[in-house]
Amino acid sequence: MMICSVVKVPARSPNDTHTLKQRFEDSTINPNDVVAVLGKTEGNGCVNDFTRGFAVLALKNLFADYSGEKAKSISFVMSGGTEGILSPHFSVISRSGVVDKDSVQQAQKSLAIGVARTPDFKPEELGRMTQVDQVAEAVRRAIGEAGIGSPADVHFVQIKCPLLTAEQIQDAHLRGMGIVTEDTYKSMGFSRGASALGAAVALGEIDREQLQESDICHSWGLYSDVASTSAGSELQYCEVIVFGNSVFAEGPYFIDHDVMKDAIDAAALKRILDKYPNAELVQVLAKAEADPTGYVRGQRHTMLDDSDINHTRHARAVVGGVLASVCGDPMIYVSGGAEHQGPAGGGPVAVVFRRKA
Repeated sequence: MMICSVVKVPARSPNDTHTLKQRFEDSTINPNDVVAVLGKTEGNGCVNDFTRGFAVLALKNLFADYSGEKAKSISFVMSGGTEGILSPHFSVISRSGVVDKDSVQQAQKSLAIGVARTPDFKPEELGRMTQVDQVAEAVRRAIGEAGIGSPADVHFVQIKCPLLTAEQIQDAHLRGMGIVTEDTYKSMGFSRGASALGAAVALGEIDREQLQESDICHSWGLYSDVASTSAGSELQYCEVIVFGNSVFAEGPYFIDHDVMKDAIDAAALKRILDKYPNAELVQVLAKAEADPTGYVRGQRHTMLDDSDINHTRHARAVVGGVLASVCGDPMIYVSGGAEHQGPAGGGPVAVVFRRKA
């Protein structure tokens, strides 16, 4: 049987691994069981946010010291931007045992984690159907690895995806290839959007045969209820982490989700928490977006018009504050830019719980 867990570790800086090392030493976390680390770093979350790569380098070095070659298989997903009250931290995801579908199924479903990677993308493939299809395939593989039997049991799909830099744009031009956008910042949105649609295709939320390339970052009625995508310059492929529940997993952890209709929809998180009054909240995972219409509940917002601060930064601060006010903990994972991740202006929110003994 598979046993999965999630442990939050605070970070005093992007390269701070001191507390994580302590968790290794006191056996709270077994470094050999870690399959992914989901982090919030304190950079700007934009194209030039090097705190993400800095954190990944520090984490890779630490795990290499403890796990050797095995550390190379760990998925490191860093989301930049801890605006407002969001607190920098790492969510360390561990998995021991394997899925054995010939074993006796558990009476209750527990947290199951699957990880996968796509091949590297060429600049001209980002934000296009190639990315959608490659991500869809990776999500399917991750679901199979986790032993999750139904799309209904998938509650959060975290994807780290690449973006376009000026150098990559120039490379594509020199080869005579067209790209989805000349704007490096906008390329983050196209990459996030294509990745989210890939997850939606894999989960049957969208019919692949009806999906067209022109829908990416345009047809906002097409989205996934569970996809969370984050773009960065520190990788050229997509990292996929699927969170769900399975009868082939055991242990005290489990996950559930809801969908925020807009940036101030605290009720979505409250609904999840109210379903499990006897369980301990471990981590909140959510997406944040400045409503593309320019309005929230009929009132105009200015996030999209601010030339000083990117709208994704505004959105993280708003949603982080709203959700932290409900769960009482600012050390939560809120990622900005929710293209095709939940309804326009909203986004998925998931909670990892631990059953009390």
